[in-house]
Amino acid sequence: MFFELVYDKSLAQASYVIGCQAGGVAAVIDPKRDVDTYLRIAEANNLKITHILETHIHADFLCGSRELAALTGAELYLSDEGDEHWKYDFPNNKLKHGDTITVGNLTFDVLHTPGHTPEHISFLLTDPLATTDPVMLFTGDFVFVGDVGRPDLLEQAAGMKGTQEIGAEQLFESLTDFMKLEDYIQIWPGHGAGSACGKSLGAVPMSTVGYEKLRNWALKLLNDKKAFTKELLSGQPEPPKYFAMMKKLNKVERNLVTAVPTIKKLDRTAFENAKDQGIQVIDTRTPSEFANGFMEGTYNIPNTQTFSTWMGWFMAYGTPFVLIAAENQAEDLSRKLMRIGMDDAFGFITPEQLHDFSDGQLLSYSPISKEAVSNLIDSADIQIIDVRNQSEFKGGHIEGADNLYIGTLPDNLNKVSREKRVIVHCQSGARAAIAYSILRAKGFHNVENFAGGWASWSKSKELSV
Repeated sequence: MFFELVYDKSLAQASYVIGCQAGGVAAVIDPKRDVDTYLRIAEANNLKITHILETHIHADFLCGSRELAALTGAELYLSDEGDEHWKYDFPNNKLKHGDTITVGNLTFDVLHTPGHTPEHISFLLTDPLATTDPVMLFTGDFVFVGDVGRPDLLEQAAGMKGTQEIGAEQLFESLTDFMKLEDYIQIWPGHGAGSACGKSLGAVPMSTVGYEKLRNWALKLLNDKKAFTKELLSGQPEPPKYFAMMKKLNKVERNLVTAVPTIKKLDRTAFENAKDQGIQVIDTRTPSEFANGFMEGTYNIPNTQTFSTWMGWFMAYGTPFVLIAAENQAEDLSRKLMRIGMDDAFGFITPEQLHDFSDGQLLSYSPISKEAVSNLIDSADIQIIDVRNQSEFKGGHIEGADNLYIGTLPDNLNKVSREKRVIVHCQSGARAAIAYSILRAKGFHNVENFAGGWASWSKSKELSV
């Protein structure tokens, strides 16, 4: 048997290539959209991709199943569980609980594991040439390392009211069945630490059924459904705004992008035309580089592992944008954008072009220090805005601070003072730098960035909870 984990750090998303070397065939589970990765793996190992499997209709990334099928001729194998709202709108091989998929000598048994979503399935792998017992379970967003899939996304991200309690009950039942599996079976989940699909995902890529029985908080509460539901639904991170669009695009017919798009480099005329059209400019440099010289009206969303997530929060689909990025980062940015279906990049300019095109008119700022904030804390003329999530805020915050989560900041500008001195902060500076740039772009010239954030403040101040 051939096995390879493909892990996208930008979305903390795992996909898998599992092949039968004797038959020269392979299956891919939950592929990302830049599918050239799987083509290279298959070619390097003399395998033909014949099967493409999905665990569910994903919310956090645009699945590349159809792109991969178009390039390889492989067949799609997708869930047919759930009601009519959870049926894929394009041709596929429909799977029900108890079905078996054969890939060469390998078999995948289909388990219906609802809770995260109604149609969710998992794949139990057996390699009969090695043993007649199942050896791996591909759990998607059902069971993670140390956590389980959240059932509230349909309600919180997609607006499907009343679904989270139903999902919690379904997940309770699915986990009860999970407990009956043999302890030695390996668990290969769809996400790792950093994903918004759970609240306490582990950083290691895999686990076993037995280990999860010992350490997974959710499995320890299966004797009390009420306590399980309460804990499951509390403290979940805010689902990014783009999740609702992913649910839609992963379910319906859409345009396929079978190669990584090339983002064109703009000259001065094209860039000026873009600005004249009101196209949003996204500066992907580091916060310190942005602070040392930025163009009025630009968002600073650095090219880090969270780039695509913040783009999904702040940019509407179908709306063009221009990037400021080093030329050697253009392909990386294109991949991160295509993974969430954000295909509307108008072009990019380099930092060198930015300085050239600005004709010396760049702005700059210096973060405000903890000492300066301390001196201002009792002033009636300041507003302190904590852009961390609600769980972080409840765990400790600067007394008197307003909690406006960064992802929803553009929708809550009416809560930001235009008269007072506004100081934004987060935990240690990264999110606050983005928030500062958004507020500046929205016309707030009275804003400052406390880059030290709560990590710095809490070292010398009493927690206010």
